[in-house]
Parts: sequence; structure tokens; C-alpha cells
Amino acid sequence: MLIRPELQALRSDDTPQRQAQADLQLLAADWRASRLGTGLDQAMVAYARGELLKHLPPFARLFTPGDASALRLSREFVDRFAAVLAAKPWGQVPLPCKLDDSTATIVLAAAGNAALVLQAIDGTGLKRRPAALTASFSPGETHDHVLAGSAQARLIELVSEGAQGAELAETQLDLGEGQVTQRDSSRQVLLIDAAPTTLVTLKLQRRPALGSVTREFTLADGTLAHQASANARESRFELAAALLGRMGRSDAAPLLAAMAEEQGGTSQRWQSLKECLGLDTAAGFAALDRISQRERDPLAAPAQALRAQLLGTYPQLAGASPCPA
Repeated sequence: MLIRPELQALRSDDTPQRQAQADLQLLAADWRASRLGTGLDQAMVAYARGELLKHLPPFARLFTPGDASALRLSREFVDRFAAVLAAKPWGQVPLPCKLDDSTATIVLAAAGNAALVLQAIDGTGLKRRPAALTASFSPGETHDHVLAGSAQARLIELVSEGAQGAELAETQLDLGEGQVTQRDSSRQVLLIDAAPTTLVTLKLQRRPALGSVTREFTLADGTLAHQASANARESRFELAAALLGRMGRSDAAPLLAAMAEEQGGTSQRWQSLKECLGLDTAAGFAALDRISQRERDPLAAPAQALRAQLLGTYPQLAGASPCPA
């Protein structure tokens, strides 16, 4: 293994690394406190609360075709950190970021379930990826502004859904510098197939705060491949409920029953109910019974159907002692 002298020196004295990180922390604080950073943060809070893009000049200009504001913003942001990183590459920009074999993403501003991100897709890395077999749809909206590069892409639209799956429509797109697009993410998804060099895009995304569900369909026949909460908090609760079920934690049944009955995302609540039924049938069936009787509960209909199915298979459940509400 080849270890560069600069990195080897850090093993005995990490002062340069700590200083580089301190410099980047200071730059990030200056960015947030600057007029530009403050304006973006204020606009992001309003946008996350549901304000229309056209009522927020900082964002409206960023996603107006022919306006150079998006490119200036990105260059100013990158230039702030590039000089430090060039001289001290062992530092890390203290902002949320993600990197894989083809895509690098960094968050410029965020609030609630909304975020403004700068994304770069490497065409060489993209070639090594297998072709997409599915498309995922999440409630919300997405605005894209291509800052540099070009790409071949497909716009996948969810035309309709039925018991047998979904009908999907596909449109070929050529993305180029300066192009601005807007998508209803619950019905449309953009798949990047190839890029000659690097595609750099400024993205603005907003998701519903609660109750949203991501659905993934196979491109070949529209079969539903996966469904999960599109809200990060609800998704964590859903995963925790599934984990408690796999661990056989019957002591968690009262908590899962309460999670199933409280207001929140239907996917999370349904997962909690299923795990509760598996861990403690009496507690789970009592919660199922109460939910089925709520007229305005979106889970009432599926709860009634599941209740009828369970009673048909296990008639003895009719005599189960209900838990207190």
C-alpha cells in the first residue's frame, strides 16, 4: 500500500489536519452568516413550510432559464472551499454530503423536508453502473438547473395504477447546460442514462412533512417492487418496528400498538400494527379492531379487510379480550 508522506506525518502529529478542519469550519460559518447564505436559509425555511417558488426571489432566480444566478451561486460556494482543500486535502467540508462511485452531492441549504443541493454525476462512473430496472416515485416536487455538462436521460411518468400494477410512460430527453426542469415527483422521475463528461446540476427538492410513501415499480411491466415511507423520521420508526418484530420483542407490543393508533404516516402505522400482531396477537388484534372503527382514519378500510380475513381464519379471535384504548 502506498501512503503519501503527508498522510504518514499525520500519524505522529495531527495538528495540520485539525487546523485544516478548523479553517473549513470557519469558512462554513462565514458562508452561513454571509448575506447570500442567510438569504438562502431564510428562503429555505419559507419554502419548507409550503411557500410557492415564485414568491421566493432567491430561489425563483436560481431556477429561471437564462438567469446566471445559479452558476454564480455555485461558483461562489465552491471557490470558498476549493482553495483550502487544494492546500490541505485532508480536511472535510462540514456540510451534509454524499459520494459514491458516480455521484457527488453536497447540501447548500436545508430546512424541514426541503433541500438545495449541488450534484455532480461522473459519466465514467455512470458507465460502470447497471441499467436501471426500477423507478421510484415520492410525493413532492423537484426543480433542476443544469450548470455544466450534458446527459442522455429518460423521464418516467406514472400514468395510472391498478391492482395489476402501474402503467408507465417513457420520454427520451437530452439534458444540456442552462436547461431548467420541474417535476411532480409523485408522478415523474428522471433517470440519467449516460453523460459524456460530468453533469453538474443545482437541485431544489421538497417532500411532504408526513404521510408520504415512496413506491418503486419495475420498468419492464410496472409491477410494484417496493413501498416505504418517504419521510426520513417515519422511515426510521418503520425500520425500528420491523427490527423489534424480527427480534421477537413481545415486551414492545404495547408500544407498537400505540404507534399504530397514533396520527402519522400510514406506512409506518401499518408496519407497527403488523409487527404488534406478530408479537402479541391479542394486543395487535385489539388495536386493529379500534382502528377499523375509525370513520376518518385512512387505515380503517384496510384494517377492516384484515380484521375480516383474520376472523375467517382464526374465529377464536372474536373472543379475544380487547386492550384498553
